[in-house]
Amino acid sequence: MKENTQLKERIKELEVSLLSPAVRTNPVKINELLHDDFFEHGSSGVVFYKKDCTGEGGVGVREMTLSGFSLHSLGENDVLATYVCDDQTRKVRSLRSSVWRFESGRWQMFFHQGTVMRDSSQV
Repeated sequence: MKENTQLKERIKELEVSLLSPAVRTNPVKINELLHDDFFEHGSSGVVFYKKDCTGEGGVGVREMTLSGFSLHSLGENDVLATYVCDDQTRKVRSLRSSVWRFESGRWQMFFHQGTVMRDSSQV
């Protein structure tokens, strides 16, 4: 799979949606966006699974923005998205990476990791 602008914009749109309060608090939307085998190595040091994200209240509300978005092919149906996330709620900047998988006609997040940046003072 070759990276193309349209795919990059689609995956970025999905990442941005997962940062929005409207999606983060909606277990139905989260269920649609996360692969059944989803897991996350959170910036908090905690490992989360899909079942942890789709309960009542979703994954909680934070004010977050992303920058420096890049997309990398991992194979025919998988891509790696990388970016910087500014979490204004926690005053933390983190490096983020997500593996997205195209399956059953849609893109779903398969894996996510957040790593707090050493100097988060610019948030």
